[in-house]
Amino acid sequence: MTRKQRRLVLIGTSLCVLAVAAGLILSAMRDSIVFFTSPTDVVEKHSPPGARLRIGGLVKPGSVVRGDNLQVRFAITDGKTDIPAHYQGIVPDLFREGQGVVAEGKLEPGGTFAADSVLAKHDERYMPREVVDALKKSGRWEESESRRPGGTSR
Repeated sequence: MTRKQRRLVLIGTSLCVLAVAAGLILSAMRDSIVFFTSPTDVVEKHSPPGARLRIGGLVKPGSVVRGDNLQVRFAITDGKTDIPAHYQGIVPDLFREGQGVVAEGKLEPGGTFAADSVLAKHDERYMPREVVDALKKSGRWEESESRRPGGTSR
């Protein structure tokens, strides 16, 4: 085998190994690329009990019940489907009824979601109070109904 042929075989083999490795990595990451699943998707896909999920939606108004030992029960909704959930621990400051939430955990046999982490989402209009104060000092802040200091809205 000439030197040129050995080089071509080495390059070809390297490209094949790289393609197989890339394929394996992409197939392994396929399910974890999704940021979260909606409650409707969980119900429609008939997710099995014990399945590890990340569910996103809104905290259903009137569903938050705080118990002993930092136990919180609530429902995650997307407006079409509700999934009851529970979490043991300190919830984020932005966690409240009607606010966006992403919960990660496992689906229990009864259809309840056992969250082991809860993340509160804010809308795109949120602006930290420090930024609002700086904008007010510079004279660039315009008070409006849709954007109040600290990112709160009515």
